[in-house]
Amino acid sequence: MRKSVLVIAGEISGDMHAARLVQAVRAKNPDIDFWGIGGDRMREAGVETLYDVRDMAVLGLAEVLRRYGFFKKVFDCMVGLARERRPDLVLLVDYPGFNLRLAQKVHAMGIKVVYYICPQVWAWHRSRIPKMARMVDRLLVIFPFEVDVFAGTGLRTDFVGHPLVGEARRVLESPLKALPWPGEPRVALLPGSRRQEIERILPVMWAAAARLEKDVPGIGFVIAAPSEEVAGLVRERLASLPAGPSRVEVLAGETRQVLRQAKAAMVASGTATVETALMGCPMLVVYKTALLTYWIGRQLIRVPFLGMVNIVAGRALCPEFIQGAATPEALAEAIKPLLSDTPQRIEMVAGLRQVAQALGREHGDELAGDILLEELGSKP
Repeated sequence: MRKSVLVIAGEISGDMHAARLVQAVRAKNPDIDFWGIGGDRMREAGVETLYDVRDMAVLGLAEVLRRYGFFKKVFDCMVGLARERRPDLVLLVDYPGFNLRLAQKVHAMGIKVVYYICPQVWAWHRSRIPKMARMVDRLLVIFPFEVDVFAGTGLRTDFVGHPLVGEARRVLESPLKALPWPGEPRVALLPGSRRQEIERILPVMWAAAARLEKDVPGIGFVIAAPSEEVAGLVRERLASLPAGPSRVEVLAGETRQVLRQAKAAMVASGTATVETALMGCPMLVVYKTALLTYWIGRQLIRVPFLGMVNIVAGRALCPEFIQGAATPEALAEAIKPLLSDTPQRIEMVAGLRQVAQALGREHGDELAGDILLEELGSKP
């Protein structure tokens, strides 16, 4: 009898990670049906997607509240389908606001719950740790320090390595790709993948780039977007901004190659800082969000850094510019020392190498897939 897995990925990065995990499982046992919420990558992996990740990805409390009705409808639908279809296992991928509530519901139905990519409860909701331990059967984490977070809770927690480690290694070992860099030194701008991030973070990066162009002769910029859709959002936002640097290109789908070739980068806080670290590119971490979201976050966050690269490093390896501190002047001045072989750049490159080593094994998706098969009792 075929096994069934309900999988929920609510963001573009989760869609990518879930797809690799599904592929790793199916490579060893193709007789498992996956269905739930995801995007293009999960569909390519053979997952039946009932809602698209593009409709689920929002940023911040204010945006969630505006779309509350939609999310409640989706949530109620998935709970109903879990009750009706009785999957053998529910696989939840990051996306904590939705997935932790869903975990509670399906676990109460007696359905096994595996959580892949731990919600950052250690950063802003430590009170959720015991509750999470009660409603999750197994936790697969991608940062080494997360195992200790759940020590003593009874929740079986496995460090499987970061899913981007293998992809980064493959890019670094491949031939360099010709990209249309418009000048030297090369600076990458990564303003995020969500519309709200692009709306708020791109303008300050753009203005900082304009200042740098005046101070650093010949400098060239590439704005890296994960997809043509996001590149379209970037171009749309640029059209509404004041004149910026003259030597700039917008590239879609080449983020790792861009980071590999850039001298330095300005990066929106999030998974992109890990990707940048794995490519060995010195960076500034930048973040701006809605005032209400920022204010609430300030009350809740219990870690000294926002950028994951700095959390893994355990120190302020890469300068962070958050909310009001993210000004064009500050960014332009901070990135200048990273554009030549200064002591600051040399120290940061060495630190990024240590971060990459800490992120673990190359075949994390295969290990995670084996654990999923173990939980399903379906090893071939």
